[in-house]
Amino acid sequence: MAEPSESTTGAATVHPAARAAGAPAGSGFWVVGAVLVLLMLSSSVPSALYVLYQQKWGLSSGTITVVFALYAVTVLAGLLLFGSLSDTLGRRPVLGAGLVLAIVSMALFAGAQGLGLLLAARAVQGLAVGLATGAMGAALLELGPAARPALGAQVNSAGPTVGIGLGGIGAGLLVQYAPAPTVLVYLLLIGAFTVALAGVVRMRESAPGAGGGLRVVPHRIHVPAGARGRFAVLALTIVAVWSVGGFYLSLGPHLALSLLRSTNYLVGGATVALLAGAATAAQLMLGRTGALRTAVLGLLGLITGLALVLLALGLGSAPVFLVATTVLGSGWGAAFLGAFRALSALADPARRGELTAAVYVFAYLAMSVPAVLAGMLTNVHGLHRTSVGFMAAVAAVCAVALLATLRLAARGRAGGSPA
Repeated sequence: MAEPSESTTGAATVHPAARAAGAPAGSGFWVVGAVLVLLMLSSSVPSALYVLYQQKWGLSSGTITVVFALYAVTVLAGLLLFGSLSDTLGRRPVLGAGLVLAIVSMALFAGAQGLGLLLAARAVQGLAVGLATGAMGAALLELGPAARPALGAQVNSAGPTVGIGLGGIGAGLLVQYAPAPTVLVYLLLIGAFTVALAGVVRMRESAPGAGGGLRVVPHRIHVPAGARGRFAVLALTIVAVWSVGGFYLSLGPHLALSLLRSTNYLVGGATVALLAGAATAAQLMLGRTGALRTAVLGLLGLITGLALVLLALGLGSAPVFLVATTVLGSGWGAAFLGAFRALSALADPARRGELTAAVYVFAYLAMSVPAVLAGMLTNVHGLHRTSVGFMAAVAAVCAVALLATLRLAARGRAGGSPA
């Protein structure tokens, strides 16, 4: 879950001709699924390396969070500017362009000897993910097997967190036990992206409007007037979820190494993997649960997890921190899944993309701005005190979001709509 995805916009928006014209599920579908996991995997690899970059180049925690935030901002820019490009140009060329950019970003990471190329690599990587996300989401819905119509949405939902988890643990292993830790992992990813690009070139086109030429139409951002109250309530959950995500993906590995009193870089990657793995498990378990109910369960998990993180910081306890990360990850995955599904239902299918764009703005700002503020405060107050303040503040936001969501669910039940 390196970034929010269009996982729950629903298969109902897929044009029937797209499924008929696209490749059978076996080839194209799994190629796109692999691209999704690879892109998310590569996006989490730098998180496991940030501590090493800090030590090698003398970077502050504030600088590291700026590097992370740049990724989030460029993903958002790519999504808003090019999110609908594949509808006219086609899924294949847009996915191909995204993979080429991903290869360029990996080469920049591998050659980085300081902050400048690190920033450039993260920016190009963010643009690659932003460019490809819309095409991946649509292609997975279009190419999914007719016998399993929900599979595309499930892969869309679980793919990001699976990729984040694999990236965290894989990068941690390579950094700790393999030579040239800041180079080898990126060279391996260049090879993997090259194979994926060959698969995309061979897959059949699935977009019903493909071949219309290059026409960039930025995503329009719009929240229906009648849904703005409910949007504000659910957006609070999105802010809480991605504030936690941004903090863990930028400063989480450093915090884990500090609490566990370890110099093993695998610990940092394993922390990211634990958070993402718990999120994936929660999303798979709650896939059939009502949207608001899932959001409520997720918020309860977030509050519990944040309380446990605060306890771990107070006690300096590594075991409590690991338990807290697991609980926090479960709440993180469930809260995002529930809130996103509830938000996507606020607009009719024809206007859903405009509302989704508004969700992206909140999500990516929540992922980047609080993380940068935390990084800057870490330079002044230290990682431990900043983490305590950050977790307490996010827990307060979660509590407000939980009360508001419970009221929203109660009104829905009174009106006869499912929660």
